[in-house]
Order: sequence, then C-alpha cells, then structure tokens
Amino acid sequence: MNIEFMGYKPLEQDYRFWLVVNPATWLIPTLLAVLVVALLVHAVAFSLPGQGWSAPAPAAVEAAPAVEAAPAQ
Repeated sequence: MNIEFMGYKPLEQDYRFWLVVNPATWLIPTLLAVLVVALLVHAVAFSLPGQGWSAPAPAAVEAAPAVEAAPAQ
C-alpha cells in the first residue's frame, strides 16, 4: 500500500525524523521533563487550601431510614 501526499511518501521518508529525534539521545531527558512537570502539578495541587494530606475529612452523612416494602396482596 503506497501512500503519497503532496509528493511526500511517508514509508520511504519517515526514517529522516528518527535521524533528528534520536531516542538514544532524547528519551531520558524527555522522560525526566515529564517527571518534573508531574511533580510540579502535584506540588501545586497539594498546596491548594483544603487539599492534600491535611484536608479535612468530609462530614459524615446519616443513612436514610430503610423503607419497608408494601405488603403483597
């Protein structure tokens, strides 16, 4: 199945992308950047008032009384 779009043949030319974005070079720094972003997002989320480990426990809700079924006739 040959795909061609505006003179570009992806099956023949996609290897060029990996010449620029070499996983051996960029994979670990990319994963470290993702880790840093995740840690920052969590740090901000935990610093919000009423959030995080010290958040107050939700108020207990009393259960509604059980409703008895109507007697069968």
